[in-house]
Amino acid sequence: IIVNIIHNTSDYHPKVLRFLNVAFDGSGDSLIAGDHQGNIYVFDLYGNRFNLVQRTAQACTALAFNLRRKSEFLVALADYSIKCFDTVTKELVSWMRGHESSVFSISVHASGKYAITTSSDTAQLWDLDTFQRKRKLNIRQSVGIQKVFFLPLSNTILSCFKDNSIFAWECDTLFCKYQLPAPPESSSILYRVFAVTRDGRILAAGGKSNHLHLWCLEATQLFRIIQMPTKVRAIRHLEFLPDSFDAGSNQVLGVLSQDGILRFVNIQTCKLLFEIGSLDEGISSSVISPHGRYIASVMENGSLNVYSVQALTQEINKPPPPLVKVIEDFPKNKLSSIDLKMKVTSGKVQQPAKSRESKIQTRILKQDLTGNFESKENELSDGLNKKRLQILLKGYGEYPTKYRMFIWRSLLQLPENHTAFSSLIDKGTHVAFLNLQKKYPIKSRKLLRVLQRTLSALAHWSVIFSDTPYLPLLAFPFVKLFQNNQLICFEVVATLIINWCQHWFEYFPNPPINILSMIENVLAFHDKELLQHFIDHDITSQLYAWPLLETVFSEVLTREEWLKLFDNVFSNHPSFLLMTVVAYNVCSRAPLLNCNLKDDFEYFFHHRNNLDISVVIREVYRLLETTPTDIHPDSMLDAFVALTKGQYPVFNQYPKFIVDYQSQERERIRNDELDYLRERQTVEDMQAEVDQQRFEDEAWYQKQELLRKAEETRREMLLREEEKMIQQRQRLAAVKRELKIKEIHLQDAARRRFLKLQQDQREMELRRLDDEIGRKNLTRNQEAVAKEMREDADAYRRKVDLEEHMFHKLIETDQTQNQQTQKWKEAEEKEFYLTSEKKGAALSDASRKWFLNQEISAAVEHAENPCNKEAPRFQNEQVASSCLPRTSQLNDVSEMDPSAPISLNRRTIEWDTTGQNLIKKVRNLRQRLTAQARNRCQTPGLLAT
Repeated sequence: IIVNIIHNTSDYHPKVLRFLNVAFDGSGDSLIAGDHQGNIYVFDLYGNRFNLVQRTAQACTALAFNLRRKSEFLVALADYSIKCFDTVTKELVSWMRGHESSVFSISVHASGKYAITTSSDTAQLWDLDTFQRKRKLNIRQSVGIQKVFFLPLSNTILSCFKDNSIFAWECDTLFCKYQLPAPPESSSILYRVFAVTRDGRILAAGGKSNHLHLWCLEATQLFRIIQMPTKVRAIRHLEFLPDSFDAGSNQVLGVLSQDGILRFVNIQTCKLLFEIGSLDEGISSSVISPHGRYIASVMENGSLNVYSVQALTQEINKPPPPLVKVIEDFPKNKLSSIDLKMKVTSGKVQQPAKSRESKIQTRILKQDLTGNFESKENELSDGLNKKRLQILLKGYGEYPTKYRMFIWRSLLQLPENHTAFSSLIDKGTHVAFLNLQKKYPIKSRKLLRVLQRTLSALAHWSVIFSDTPYLPLLAFPFVKLFQNNQLICFEVVATLIINWCQHWFEYFPNPPINILSMIENVLAFHDKELLQHFIDHDITSQLYAWPLLETVFSEVLTREEWLKLFDNVFSNHPSFLLMTVVAYNVCSRAPLLNCNLKDDFEYFFHHRNNLDISVVIREVYRLLETTPTDIHPDSMLDAFVALTKGQYPVFNQYPKFIVDYQSQERERIRNDELDYLRERQTVEDMQAEVDQQRFEDEAWYQKQELLRKAEETRREMLLREEEKMIQQRQRLAAVKRELKIKEIHLQDAARRRFLKLQQDQREMELRRLDDEIGRKNLTRNQEAVAKEMREDADAYRRKVDLEEHMFHKLIETDQTQNQQTQKWKEAEEKEFYLTSEKKGAALSDASRKWFLNQEISAAVEHAENPCNKEAPRFQNEQVASSCLPRTSQLNDVSEMDPSAPISLNRRTIEWDTTGQNLIKKVRNLRQRLTAQARNRCQTPGLLAT
């Protein structure tokens, strides 16, 4: 084993999550496995790691790898669907539906393009590129499907049905290529499992038999029948072991039988090469990697084992053993399991007489002499010796744990009647144990199911067991021990009942008074004081003996103690069990003598106590040797009798009339109960209808009440809303009145503003007209002033020209005169005259400039106050007349400096926005007149010079 994988939960009470299916990928170095809770893991054997790739939340029924996309795999689930997942992205790739029952097989084409899924009623062909169903195989209900799969490295589909018919189909056209003939009647078996070699030439088929049929698919005929060892009674799985050097014509076939052991045989030499698994650790299913290096097996305990094929085949590839071997004796003072007597034979190949119809060879599978001796020793149950086993048991006190189940099966000589047991199981769950879980609430559902099946099989075997109340207590420890092999469990319990429960049912349904009397007689002989103590406290054998018998000591012993006890029970006479009851009481006499209450006794015989089981067993052997013959139980009990092979014996050791009466009474009670249940169901239905009607009425009344309350609530809401509406209307009316008053005020104000605006506009129009009149008057005045100034300028120029002419004439005169004085006087006179004229001109200019300033000021004032129209002229005339220079002032003019500029009296002008341009023009005119006056004033100075 390379690795053993066990999946435990981390709960307070950990439990094992059982693996169900496993499959390798194309490389063979990785595998996927799914457990019963739907968890799917990928195990990388090369990288030594694993990964959880999907949680499907339901059990998987089949797995398959080797798709065209290497990271994808197919999984069939318990809801009959098939899903495709990716191991890298862990995402769902596709979801395929179409089956109506559980899918138990998925076969992928060598190219990875197609896949076939098989259920019991149909097989479907899928295109893995589109994940669409291409074809569906429909069959009659009477003929079920065993398996449909692709042949390796070919385009052929092989379909195998439950009636042993096998057909080959072309994948693309689904044309039937051939049909295999029926096997011979001498070795006819119902095929259940199939395997094909890698080259697709040989088909191996097996079923509920130890025979294997090998078919040549090219010749379509059966060419060999292999007989497995007698221990193999049914074949559960077949698979060829690949080899890199056989070119696909595989020679080693793995055969998984009903005992959970996978045996690998050579189909040519018919030799057993090696095997994996054991009776205690059986294999449930197995798969081999494509390159043949690993074997992955799902064990019956739910774990996963991975085996190395190279390590398993080392024994085969060893060199041949030496011809001479020495046999050595074992030490006499040491006992071991090798002391058991074994018979190892190598069977010769047996060939039956060849018939003319067919050339079929039948061979007996023979053991490989180079195999492990110890494992072969445990398999040969016929070679065990009971006396040797008893000696071994007395020496060690118990059998080896590894071989205990094997030894028990040998001691009890179990026939393993598969057919008879199957017929009992097929009858289904007995009506007496339908509600077993209510009385015995077992936590493990599997254990409860196995117990239910075992008890049902016992009840179908003998009718008394359907009414035996202590049968579950009796069978439970064996069910728990053999829960993985129900056949062995049933036969162990049946053997126990036939031999160690003799005469238990003679006083049915009461406890076996005769057996209890035997125990009481033996106890009275060996410990009278203890028996008297029981009698004094009214404790009968039904209290100190029967609880131990009906539970076969499972309540008072631990698992290890119980196994050690039954190692001795099964190795001795059936009376050993009764003596064990006496020995248990004798060894517990000290605490029992201290008990005075009945409840204390009941508690003692129903719970574990501080007692060494080895001491009890030694006491049993002492009691067997010292008990007198007249009261010894072995004189009243028959010797051990094994179950018969083929069919189980009839068990009728019970009062048949009582059982029949009880059966009739039980049937009557059951019918009465059924009638009562039907009547109660009718009453309950009627009561349910009445309750339903009452609930409906109450609901209707409640609804009506709610509607009434809702109506009242709405009416109140409407009243409140109406009140609110009235209040809002009143507020709205008040607001309207206020708005109306405001509107009237606004209209009145707007009217007044409009009237004022009209008045202002009329006033502005009048001012504009006045301004226009003023501008026109000013223009006329300016024109008159300008004309006058031009005339003054012309006169002044003429005067200047005249003065210049006179000046030149005086110069010329001065030059012509001879007398300087006379010329000077004339010049002075001329100069005085010119000066007087100049002063008169200056005075005239000043008067004109003053008059001009007055006119300008009057125009400005008129522009500022247009309403006063006549006053400015009168004022100007008055001012002009009052401001004219007098004659006295004219005399002063001559004394003025001729070079001094003449200044005009200007009044301060206040500017108006409407007459701004006019004032600017007047100011510019004034500046020009002033400049001209200055120029005229400067001319006399030049003349004086």
